[in-house]
Amino acid sequence: MEKMFCYQCEQTAGGKGCTIMGVCGKTPELSRLQDLLIYQLKGISFYAYELLKKGNNIDKNIVSFVENSLFTTLTNVNFDLDVHEELLKQSQKIKEDLREKCDNIKNDCEQANYNLSKTREEILKDSIKAGIKYDENLDPDIRSLRETIVYGLKGISAYGHQARELAFFDEDVDNFYFKALCLVTDNSLKLEDLIKLAMETGEMSVAIMKKLDEANTTIYKNPKPHKVNVNIKKGPFIIVSGHDLKDLEMLLKQTEGKGINIYTHGEMIPSHGYPELNKYPHLVGNFGGAWQEQQKEFDNIPGCILMTTNCIMKPKDSYKDRIFTTSVVGWENIKYIGKNEKGEKDFSEIINKALELGGFKEDEQIKEITVGFGHNALLSNAETIIDFVKNGKIKHFFLIGGCDGSRKERSYYTEFAKLVPEDCVILTLACGKYRFNKLNFGEISGIPRLLDVGQCNDAYSAVKIALALADAFETDVNGLPLSIILSWYEQKAVADLLALLSLGIKGMYIGPTLPAFLTENVLNYLIKTFELKPISTPQEDLNNCLA
Repeated sequence: MEKMFCYQCEQTAGGKGCTIMGVCGKTPELSRLQDLLIYQLKGISFYAYELLKKGNNIDKNIVSFVENSLFTTLTNVNFDLDVHEELLKQSQKIKEDLREKCDNIKNDCEQANYNLSKTREEILKDSIKAGIKYDENLDPDIRSLRETIVYGLKGISAYGHQARELAFFDEDVDNFYFKALCLVTDNSLKLEDLIKLAMETGEMSVAIMKKLDEANTTIYKNPKPHKVNVNIKKGPFIIVSGHDLKDLEMLLKQTEGKGINIYTHGEMIPSHGYPELNKYPHLVGNFGGAWQEQQKEFDNIPGCILMTTNCIMKPKDSYKDRIFTTSVVGWENIKYIGKNEKGEKDFSEIINKALELGGFKEDEQIKEITVGFGHNALLSNAETIIDFVKNGKIKHFFLIGGCDGSRKERSYYTEFAKLVPEDCVILTLACGKYRFNKLNFGEISGIPRLLDVGQCNDAYSAVKIALALADAFETDVNGLPLSIILSWYEQKAVADLLALLSLGIKGMYIGPTLPAFLTENVLNYLIKTFELKPISTPQEDLNNCLA
């Protein structure tokens, strides 16, 4: 029997699945604990969904637990065995409480009936039954769709977690966690039922991205175009990586007047566009590139790193003493900063460490790129953009975005962006932008040809822009001079893809490879129904987009 089986991310071994050790760095033991945690969430959801159908509300603490547990199992988030064991123990207590509220209802749901064992050794033995391939007789297409839905939920949970940290949530999304996790255990569901559930997962992805956008723009105001220095400044510093604006804000407040420079990293770079964040003068710039470069970029730096969400890689010895995690992020023997009784975080330890290390000795020459082209900023110039399209100044729009990763095939996205004609505009979002966001694409009569829309969750922003343009041209999104070129790596990209499909958007290109969890039949369904296209070569795909 395989030590583990995981194929939830793009980088999975051999394009088929990790069976010995995760490419991400997770051990077989961690993988199996994560499998069992998802198994437990399905059991919790069986009872919660029963209660929802009877008109009962589910305690938001339970919703938050399910959401955070889903997020914890997303690729490159948490690698701490003790954390997972504690989550499993909490899941059992929650399940028992819900079971009791259901009057010990009789059922044939294995996940609901299972009771967690006492020791880690026993738990690991039990975890075999939670493995993706445990039921060898399961129809592969059924398994494929079930896993696609679960991965979509993991992506949704990341966005839901960020919104909930800002005290925003969507009631329908909260209830959908339980509905979907319950239904993926229902052996009576046919392929068409699961396809419908997958599309509903996409609808919930749109809903939670809309809610997170509302949260961010309410609290931090609408992003505006803002120049960001991508070179270093003299002095002590802390690099903030991940996606969580709340953590960044708390750190900015606690470092005011202390002589510490704050840099964003990875998908935190859009933070500079928010007025309520860039008002802090010690938010000085962005450090480095996308997540997969962190081991090289953080090597022996004279400052600290705060990981607020994914993607964390195994810290090297040269910076293990200066990297800190928070929220759901974790790595064994790495310092974790949690909340106190008031729900606040004390960043004094990382602040003192940054001051002790001293920081960079001298400034580099300033080099700036522009971020902050969210839907509000772009739609305020909609009339100009529409006129440019009508008079031929802008011939086509390309949305080139998604996750970045280490595969050499990802050079496709750099080459594609370079080939885009000068009378076309590139929209970009998520960390895939680092493949080309420091290149100079110039302008079209004052409109930058490269427009950074934001984080992966800002796919909603891109959709809102596209829908507004479609209305202006009295067509739908598929009728616009717009091509969508997606790069995927982990489960937030799955949520984004399902979101776009649920909106009926067709003809998208996806790469650098196809998900291992999609069977040939499921893939063919997507190709036939939504004209989904695997990428080929940059020039060939560009020609087809412009044909």
